[in-house]
Amino acid sequence: MTNEEKVYRVLDQLGIGYSVKQHPPVYTVEEVEQYWSDIPGTHCKNLFLRDQKGKKHYLVVMLHNKRVNMAGLAEQIGDGRLSFASEKRLEKYLGLKTGAVSPFGIINDPDGHVRVVLDSELKGADWVSFHPNVNTATVTISFKDFERFLAHCGNPVCYVTI
Repeated sequence: MTNEEKVYRVLDQLGIGYSVKQHPPVYTVEEVEQYWSDIPGTHCKNLFLRDQKGKKHYLVVMLHNKRVNMAGLAEQIGDGRLSFASEKRLEKYLGLKTGAVSPFGIINDPDGHVRVVLDSELKGADWVSFHPNVNTATVTISFKDFERFLAHCGNPVCYVTI
């Protein structure tokens, strides 16, 4: 079963409705924006980070047009300096490749090593969009269903102001 198929299986098992838009491979928000014109909802950017010792890992989910202040984020989550995690760590903890970072990747983290950090502005979204663990599609689900998905996975989740 592919990473993408795993996402659809979990969403189906949870009774979560979703829509899928296929598109060419994209690696940045700027590249994918051209395919979002007919996708409803709030589009997100996802960052995979680690603490300075490499012991803690964070998946930051925020509005696509925001920039994160790493020092401010570290202060809010109660950690020291943060930096981007390597592709090797992304593969190890979320089973993902660069360009496909997504909160759906936590289905590949059954031990809950990765902490999910959500931009508090997402709470106001009706619909949110993410890659289904591949960078050739975008999946849209309701924000309430996204919260149900996160609860099902069991990873620690917190909200911050970005």
